[in-house]
Amino acid sequence: MKVPFLDFAPMHNELHEQLVEKFNKVLDANYFILGREVEEFETKFASFCKAKHVLGCGNGLDALILALRALEIGNGDDVIVPSNTYIATALAVSYVGATPIFVEPELATFNINPDEIEKKITPKTKVIIAVHLYGRAADMDAINSIAKKHNLKVIEDCAQAHGAKYKGRNIGTLGDIAGFSFYPGKNLGALGDAGAVVTNDDELAHKVSMLRNYGSQIKYVHEVKGTNSRLDEFQAGFLSVKLQNLEKWNAERDRIANIYINEIKNPLITLPQPSNGEYKNVWHIFAVLCDKRNELEKFLNENGIGTNKHYPTPMHLQGAYKDLGIKRGELPIAEKISACELSIPIYYGMMEEQVNYIIEKLNCFEE
Repeated sequence: MKVPFLDFAPMHNELHEQLVEKFNKVLDANYFILGREVEEFETKFASFCKAKHVLGCGNGLDALILALRALEIGNGDDVIVPSNTYIATALAVSYVGATPIFVEPELATFNINPDEIEKKITPKTKVIIAVHLYGRAADMDAINSIAKKHNLKVIEDCAQAHGAKYKGRNIGTLGDIAGFSFYPGKNLGALGDAGAVVTNDDELAHKVSMLRNYGSQIKYVHEVKGTNSRLDEFQAGFLSVKLQNLEKWNAERDRIANIYINEIKNPLITLPQPSNGEYKNVWHIFAVLCDKRNELEKFLNENGIGTNKHYPTPMHLQGAYKDLGIKRGELPIAEKISACELSIPIYYGMMEEQVNYIIEKLNCFEE
């Protein structure tokens, strides 16, 4: 049996007519940048997140850069980021001229460990970026408490957690400002690159609205040095269509995750924590840990099961960040996750026989 790591066909086949209809609507309107479709999606996504402001932009990296710029972060500033996340989180900090300061995650949750944050705070620290990794919210009460104590701002990186909740509250509304990615593989994905900034702060929303559009709100009037990062009408229209189905898709991911958690019984494989009353996980990634990760990956692949690794080399050991001078062994938890994490298929449209086949193969894996 073949089980791809990810398959868009089930969701897109169901929505094919609606997506084509939306494409034709935008094409016939002959208006392609910051028009009605963007306004409509921003309104709908704000309602979904229970947030005051949503501002569409080009991609998730741009969303984080815009958030940092709105907070006036730049040269000489330090920004706390998790040592275990996709490199975009750190790149956003670098692109505004600040320095990413890596803080280790909790091995049990993969998210930044609040107990380690204060050890890295200095007079140059201005922001904590909390990443809701793999679909599970970070411990926002603890993070916000530390931020308040040290007069820091909090940015949520929500790129992998559309629809996740923390203690009943929607992610994207738990810090000062948040960035979302709508890369096609996300739980809510566009048909190309797309992103958004979310905030309840009127002043920050005003800044982002200008920064994303050449520093302008009135054509040819430029109040600040902005950039060009605008969600286009086609992607906004597609996202509005898909947003209507996000809760259904997330519920299916949760159902499959619970089957995995209840039926994978191999002592060589450590499973992620299930959703509970405090954390509604939307399972962007179902990440398992195995000391024999490479052997497990090879075994699954040979049996037709697609896998991925998130992420095989931690940021501090990437060539892009060799300038920080962090040596192997200095961030051991991030390094352990990079060496042991394997992501198995979880997506809307998986057949029961595919799920059962994956469980069967995982349970029969041996050293």
